[in-house]
Amino acid sequence: MKKSFRVKSDKDFQAIFDKGTSVANRKFVVYQLKKDQKHYRVGLSVSKKLGNAVTRNAIKRKIRHVIMEFSPYLTNHDFVIIARKGVEELDYHEMKKNLKHVLKLAKLYQKGSDCEKEN
Repeated sequence: MKKSFRVKSDKDFQAIFDKGTSVANRKFVVYQLKKDQKHYRVGLSVSKKLGNAVTRNAIKRKIRHVIMEFSPYLTNHDFVIIARKGVEELDYHEMKKNLKHVLKLAKLYQKGSDCEKEN
């Protein structure tokens, strides 16, 4: 994932948390903020409670991979994905299913796409 697609600065994270809206399911929380830009930007947050650095980085890699798969179908918003307890036990396909669910709840994932026919 290119750096231009990531939310990195603390100022951007705080703006999304303060001014944005949130949606959640059992495994993820998504905060979103509508912005006028060419493409989406995503930030990831994985707590130390979920495991050591290796585990947290593995979770972030899986989330980034799923986001890259969904990228043609995502709206041009800034959003932050927060992983909840239990995510560390999910395999890739379960994580993809849960992320798709929460992104649809947040209306960040546009319906009627080819990606939906796979599942």
